Amino acid sequence: MKTINKIIFALLALSIISCDDVFEEDISNDTIETISPKDDATIESNVVNFKWNELDGAKKYRLQVLDLEETIVFDSLVSQTSFICPLEPGSYLWKVRGENFAYESEYSETSTFSIITTEDLANQQVILSSPDNNIYKNTTSVTLKWQKLAAATSYNVEVVNTTTGESVYTAESISETTVALSSTDLEQDAVYQWKIRGINSTSQTTQVSTRNFMIDTVVPNVPQNSVPATNATITNNVSTAFTWISPTDSGTVQSPLLYTIEFSTTNTFTTLLFTTNNSSTSYQYTFTAIGDYYWRIKTSDSAGNISAYSSPFKVTVI
Repeated sequence: MKTINKIIFALLALSIISCDDVFEEDISNDTIETISPKDDATIESNVVNFKWNELDGAKKYRLQVLDLEETIVFDSLVSQTSFICPLEPGSYLWKVRGENFAYESEYSETSTFSIITTEDLANQQVILSSPDNNIYKNTTSVTLKWQKLAAATSYNVEVVNTTTGESVYTAESISETTVALSSTDLEQDAVYQWKIRGINSTSQTTQVSTRNFMIDTVVPNVPQNSVPATNATITNNVSTAFTWISPTDSGTVQSPLLYTIEFSTTNTFTTLLFTTNNSSTSYQYTFTAIGDYYWRIKTSDSAGNISAYSSPFKVTVI
């Protein structure tokens, strides 16, 4: 009996510890104190360094920047108590709140600030538009775009193959805000970094604006059905794990993979019973009618390359 009581006590203790682990501090009535920019501040730069005090119990912070009509210009969840954000000239409002898995604090008092244009580019930054940072692409025709920096009269652009360290494209003193790269510039599958600096007759941006993009033109290898084996018998109304083998990506850049699994009543798949996308090499499916069915897989990657279908397997549901 004593042994049973000890076991019960131990289980209760573990239960209490586990509950404490998942409990979050209630911060719903707390408010964060902001540091900068102060209310009514004027910033002679298009780059704003937002800062606020740490809030006990907060795991992350929701930063919002709005225009004077209170339309959201920027909304981001950040893990630090500061954030640097480039903005166009104009007047803005900003506020921040703390968040954890269970609660959100009150927003801080809203502060206003203004960004004004100056001829000195030292504290300014070119705002990049596209392509998005760290995007995967399967084409060697890429157009770089950025926003016009009011005080800049031209821009210096460089594109570097970070895999080899080679500079594959350079242009100085260009007045446009776009650059079209071609297969001559991007002849290799690789990670590329593009860099933009604004310049005028008296200054240039100290901070170089950068983003990365990845070129991946290698089509994923054809996946192979594994389990259930072809001609296997499975039970109706019982969840069955369908698994497959994904051959190793042979490309220099290995984009994240996504698998499409298809079920049909015919081996030609002219009519699909069910299809879905899956990030792992296994999927649970339950048939609700007896009969013969076929399943197959294809692989796509984040760059947009798509493999051929696997050889279909037949299963009989009883």
